[in-house]
Amino acid sequence: MFAFFSFWDPYWWVMIPGMLLALWAQMRLSSTYSRYREVGTDRRITGADAAREILDRNGMSGVEVFEVPGHLTDHYDPLKKSVFLSSENFHSTSVAAVGVAAHEVGHAIQHKEAYGPLGLRMALVGVTNFASNASMWIIIAGMVIGGAWSAKLLWGGVILFSVVAFFQAVTLPVEFDASRRAKVQLLRYGIITNRENADVDRVLSAAALTYVAALVSALLTVLKYVMLARSRDDER
Repeated sequence: MFAFFSFWDPYWWVMIPGMLLALWAQMRLSSTYSRYREVGTDRRITGADAAREILDRNGMSGVEVFEVPGHLTDHYDPLKKSVFLSSENFHSTSVAAVGVAAHEVGHAIQHKEAYGPLGLRMALVGVTNFASNASMWIIIAGMVIGGAWSAKLLWGGVILFSVVAFFQAVTLPVEFDASRRAKVQLLRYGIITNRENADVDRVLSAAALTYVAALVSALLTVLKYVMLARSRDDER
């Protein structure tokens, strides 16, 4: 049994730093969000109203704002050209709510202005979903099948999962830029004060760390697959 698991994934330890970083980033986001969802803004404007005001002031009255269930399920859908806010952020007047809402509107503004990295990420969604699913099965096949095909399949998995890592790399500038736009818009239209801007920055920075962790985890996964493929090459 021990030999089987050693054969199955001898490089599992490569993933430990990524797992720890992802855990820390998620804990940081959870604690920061929980703290600032209890801190109200001076204007007492809800996340939905903040999103609507920023959209209208940017000439985007056609972009709708909808409420969706769940915790931190907020997102912008470029196909529907709509902003979706979780119930707590849709109705809340907290610093966290308006910050998250403005961030999602930042993606809508990116879409309107044809921001390059967003367009690239949108184009990569389909191929990334395929690569993510296919790479897993190809890697498993490469680990189970012996002979010359083993290394070939593993290198195929490396190539496919590299697409996932590239997608995560493209995501970083998209998310950081959306947060930058959010803070500019919130201050420009007086939705938050200069004092509240620091609080919004803490919320959005904590959220950005989760994307950094996702990229690091993806790169470490590619490294693990490369090590597996090279070990099979050496066995030939």
